[in-house]
Amino acid sequence: MDFCIQLSSDYPDKHYGGDRVYRDMLDQAKLADRIGFDSVSVTEHHLVNCLMMPAPLTFAVKIASMTERLKILTSVVVLPLHDMRVYAGEVVVADIFCEGRLMLGVGRGAFAYEMERMGVPMDETRERFDESLDVLQALLLDEEVSWQGKWYQFDPLTIMPRPLRQGGPPIMMAVLNPDGIYASTKRGFHIQTTPLSGNHQLLKDQVEAFQRGKADCQKTDDIPTLTLSRVAHLAKNEAEKQKKIAAAHHYYGRFDNIFLGPGLVDHGMITPMPSRTPKEELAESLLIGSTQEVIDKLAPYAELGIDRVIINPNFGLDAQDTMDALQAFAEDVMPHFSSTPVPVDKARKEA
Repeated sequence: MDFCIQLSSDYPDKHYGGDRVYRDMLDQAKLADRIGFDSVSVTEHHLVNCLMMPAPLTFAVKIASMTERLKILTSVVVLPLHDMRVYAGEVVVADIFCEGRLMLGVGRGAFAYEMERMGVPMDETRERFDESLDVLQALLLDEEVSWQGKWYQFDPLTIMPRPLRQGGPPIMMAVLNPDGIYASTKRGFHIQTTPLSGNHQLLKDQVEAFQRGKADCQKTDDIPTLTLSRVAHLAKNEAEKQKKIAAAHHYYGRFDNIFLGPGLVDHGMITPMPSRTPKEELAESLLIGSTQEVIDKLAPYAELGIDRVIINPNFGLDAQDTMDALQAFAEDVMPHFSSTPVPVDKARKEA
């Protein structure tokens, strides 16, 4: 089981500065590259301070320029917000600058506040996404493409430059519903999902759907993988654990506001509200605790055959504390689930 860090660019305090937020994320990416994480992921969101990244491909290129081996996942890009004739070329250029380390995670959009202010009503996102994905794949695979659909109509054209890899970088679908997971996996897509607030039966259903889809998909060299996303942090003691759980609970209050509604935002800042999940219940589902507690919570994922776990450590905590926790996670947790030895962090050793 591999591990990825979500560079979620949380920005709860405007006075902190967007430049410092992104510098913190780059520091995490550089550390991840040194200490054995498989990848980092960057999301796409506009107009709000939660998961704040309006330019994920730009960020991916910057990360690639400062690292050597990390895979860089867009987790996820919101296809209905883009014109695929423009976006396909941007993907090709980003993949070139990332030296083939880019994986394109895609989704339909989750925040109604964001989508509707960008001119895409939520009730249109499914149709727009499905057609956008088909257009994007065609443009990346074929040299000359014309289209007559509901959302796209254009005469023959060719995206330049052509992709490094046939069909462009691997595509990962963000899907929660088991039926959707099966259908997407059967088409050969990689999958990213989450059991939301820790519903283990839902997770088992998601994994079972993935395994059926993988068995039924057309065999290619790019075998579908299943990635699970979770909020995570290590704590040295019980007091620190409770502090981090409280911070996560506050984060989810903002997230629930923008994801589930009512979508109250003031000058780009999501209004803090009580999380819809009680703190005690949230604490059970999150990967926050001592080294052994986190290992115990990760064990069922390994047993189910999850290929990659994306951990999100960015929910309003101190930047250096997060760096130290990531280092400890690599040294003390990851070796229990991966046969790949944790590299010696020369920068940390010399410091």
